[in-house]
Amino acid sequence: MKTFIRVIEYWVPSQDRSLLEFGGGLFGAATRFAAISRNLCFGRGEGLPGQAWETGHPIVLKELEGSYFRRAAAAKAEGLTCGIAVPIFKGADLSAVMVIFCGDDTEHAGAIELWGNDPEESKDMTLVDGYYGTTGDTFEFISRATAFRRGTGLPGMAWERHKPVFLPDLGKGSGFLRADGAVKVGINRGFSIPCSTIDGSNYVMAFLSALATPIARRVEIWEPDASGTKLVRSFGFSEADGVLSASETVDVGGDAANPLGQAFATGRPSVLEPMIAIPVAPQGGVTAVMALHF
Repeated sequence: MKTFIRVIEYWVPSQDRSLLEFGGGLFGAATRFAAISRNLCFGRGEGLPGQAWETGHPIVLKELEGSYFRRAAAAKAEGLTCGIAVPIFKGADLSAVMVIFCGDDTEHAGAIELWGNDPEESKDMTLVDGYYGTTGDTFEFISRATAFRRGTGLPGMAWERHKPVFLPDLGKGSGFLRADGAVKVGINRGFSIPCSTIDGSNYVMAFLSALATPIARRVEIWEPDASGTKLVRSFGFSEADGVLSASETVDVGGDAANPLGQAFATGRPSVLEPMIAIPVAPQGGVTAVMALHF
């Protein structure tokens, strides 16, 4: 089983906060791309991670070749064609930039979308950009013509709750407003993550998964308990086992053996192969941790 996400990495500020340095990632078979990445750093506004740092919001770069992306040749050799950079802020300070890479082979069905809202201009959240794999133009056209109010649809639910939302079945009755169009192109699951911003704007990343190429093999949402000392798995879904038990807990903080607790405490992603724990921090405060297993 191939996953829609091929590579995921993260970059962290240097000690003097003048550069972004390699923090870690999951690279699968893209070992050469991983080796090149580990030796790089980015200034503010430089390359894809630096651009996300500079703008302060997520960026979808649908074509790596011929752009400001610094590793285009190495990415092409690994079949990577699209990059999405997501800055993560803790308070007013950047804690990390996560970068997600996808490919475009003939079986690469699914979508990653960036939805945005400027509260001074509109009450709606509209599509900023997206990567649609092999889903064709129809579903992208529907998405660009759609707007969401807070609490409606997959992006609107994450916007309202300030937490990740996972829908294991996008059929009718799921709350997914584009269900008919999704089913026609083979998209069957979706999850959305509210993104960090520091300027009052609102952004949500939506990940739409097809049966043959799920976004990840397993997705989990972990939220703090009332004491704030433990994380509880509020939702989990495995492509192999279906819905997972919601009763598991882990401590907040800890060492590298506890990537979930680390991600929540530090506001930085943490890797324990084959999983990456991603802090979800809308408005600069970590509200949950999203765990993706590959």
